[in-house]
Amino acid sequence: MKARMRRRAAGRVLTAMLLVITVALVGGLAACGKKMQTAVVAPPGKPMTLKVMEFNIENGGTQISLKQVVAAIKAADPDVVGIEEAYLNTPRIAKMAGFPYFSNSMQIVSKYPLLEPSTTGGAYTLVEVQPGYCVALSNVHLPSNDYGPHEIRIGWSAAKVIAMENKVRMPAIQKQIEVLPAVAKTGIPVFLVGDFNSPSKLDYTQATVGTRPYMPYALDWPVSVAVLGAGFRDSFRDVYPDPVKNPGLTWPAPRPKVSGWNPDGKAPRDRIDFIYAVGPSKTVTSEIVGEKGNPAVGVQIAPPWPSDHRAVKSTFELTPAPLPVMVSVNEPLLTVGQPLIVTFHAPGAGGEKVALVTAAGDPKSAAITSQSTGAAGTINGQLTFATDPLAPGDYEAVLTDANGGAISRTPFWVQAVGAKPIITTDKSTYTKGEPIVVGWKNAPANRWDWLGVYKAAAADPNVDYYLIWQYTGGAIAGTLAGPVAGSLTFDQTAQGSPWPLPPGKYVVYYLVADGYKAVAKAAFTVTK
Repeated sequence: MKARMRRRAAGRVLTAMLLVITVALVGGLAACGKKMQTAVVAPPGKPMTLKVMEFNIENGGTQISLKQVVAAIKAADPDVVGIEEAYLNTPRIAKMAGFPYFSNSMQIVSKYPLLEPSTTGGAYTLVEVQPGYCVALSNVHLPSNDYGPHEIRIGWSAAKVIAMENKVRMPAIQKQIEVLPAVAKTGIPVFLVGDFNSPSKLDYTQATVGTRPYMPYALDWPVSVAVLGAGFRDSFRDVYPDPVKNPGLTWPAPRPKVSGWNPDGKAPRDRIDFIYAVGPSKTVTSEIVGEKGNPAVGVQIAPPWPSDHRAVKSTFELTPAPLPVMVSVNEPLLTVGQPLIVTFHAPGAGGEKVALVTAAGDPKSAAITSQSTGAAGTINGQLTFATDPLAPGDYEAVLTDANGGAISRTPFWVQAVGAKPIITTDKSTYTKGEPIVVGWKNAPANRWDWLGVYKAAAADPNVDYYLIWQYTGGAIAGTLAGPVAGSLTFDQTAQGSPWPLPPGKYVVYYLVADGYKAVAKAAFTVTK
């Protein structure tokens, strides 16, 4: 839950846009699965245990103590952590907790390398748990408003709550439901973690009715129905199948009061933070990580507890799958002079290279530069390219075969030294109800960067309330030319309210990493 019940996760417009590519993405994953089985000759991975943690640290983790956030992570001793509301603190958390790898874009810290090839479509990250072998991790953060348990508290019927869940949260999880089971079918163990802002059908049963305040009826919460129906296992319920004996409550946690929003004493207590698994893995243990003195908490931390959420950690037995044939870059957006590091997993047939081309360029005829992946039999490695010779613009790193044909490719962008994000609207004045197209470039390319529309008089996003908002989804092709250019449209499908915007003056901000730091803004007016 976020201060003042603020915006939480992917907007419906972005989700709908991403679903357009789902069919093609799933097909691509199936193709990757075939390559993984036939082109790459590799023995099976070694059986291992993997400890996965999910933690909403609330408002960047700093309003109580970032050291306490790190203390909780260290005490749980996970191998990989999906973090929500990290803002821009993911690198700090990784360094303080001793994790050598992190992804600012996906808000993940890890003991193992993190790879984000273009075939993932932003739906998940590959975690290379053994050299050349991986699991997949998807980290989500679903919208908080309207919050179903609160609506039950004020008297909503089950039918009304389900209708609201289908409208608000189901679109934001649909991509993971569509994409991740296909990844698991290729033999890759898959984990879906996050703050779902919605309880589970496994917890709202006839047996639990009346066991806590505001549980007047059993309820098939739509997100959990969809996730479980797609083949996922709820790892906590794998270990603790009885929701009466082990409710596993994660929100709200009893942290100290802070300036701003605090859960009141009547807030419904629920389990809304989950670690789901699909594919070849077995849940061994699952624990709640939280405040000292709570007998329901498996990993207890001396006060103060730093977040309004408790964390969850689950341990799995698995055999990792061979990496699919792929290339991945260290950063989607680089400044001229910053090294480009390309990680590859190649067929190893010999004569293979990694070439740099302009966006959609042919590596046979238009390679800017290239490097060999090594001798025949080399299937894993990293290559470093200088970006000094590259003009600001859109590029791709392409894995090629011995004949120069593209095997796999992934985009990256280069910006000039000192370049700053720019945001524009397609018009300066709109009539009431007219769609508002917002474009940007030189953006940080974080998956959870977002655009928020405020009244013009609202000069500080850290203090004032947004009206409508949407996630940018990172680097997406759009109307503005140049590095990391993108666009989206505000209309009736945007998160928040009101729509249509009433006549008046407004500002749209570009805000980074699920937080409230504005790096660019543009003004517009709505007329009658």
